[in-house]
Amino acid sequence: MSTGLTYGLVKRIEMTDYADLLNKSNLKATFQRIQLLESIGEHGHMSVEAIYDEVVKMHPSLSLATVYKNIILMVQKGVLVEVPIAGKKSKYELRKEDHIHLVCTACGEVEDKPLIPETDILLNSLTYSEHFKLVQQQINLYGICKSCQKNM
Repeated sequence: MSTGLTYGLVKRIEMTDYADLLNKSNLKATFQRIQLLESIGEHGHMSVEAIYDEVVKMHPSLSLATVYKNIILMVQKGVLVEVPIAGKKSKYELRKEDHIHLVCTACGEVEDKPLIPETDILLNSLTYSEHFKLVQQQINLYGICKSCQKNM
């Protein structure tokens, strides 16, 4: 039983037409927005500062304020998803099928893992029994990644 929350926007982008993605979200496909999406698509989960550092290499006139403004707008329109990182700045990713984030509290890395059918069953059971209509889910599990464990 699926929650049906795939949004149909992005599974994994293979050089997706970002302009079309923006237009479908009622956003103007500006050069800056396309560059931001390409950077996030290439690197996965990124902080606003990391996005800016990547994009400013190609477009030195782009301001950090413009990056923030566009990231916030694209989150509001459902193009991007904010991934909160406990004790650190949030990261952003392209909206894709529902999945779980494994978030390392030591280094801040975020790894995507697919939802297993049992997760969907549990969430549907919980929300159904509470008469709660689930419209979106984000599961973030916080811990220490394998790489950081080796360095401890």
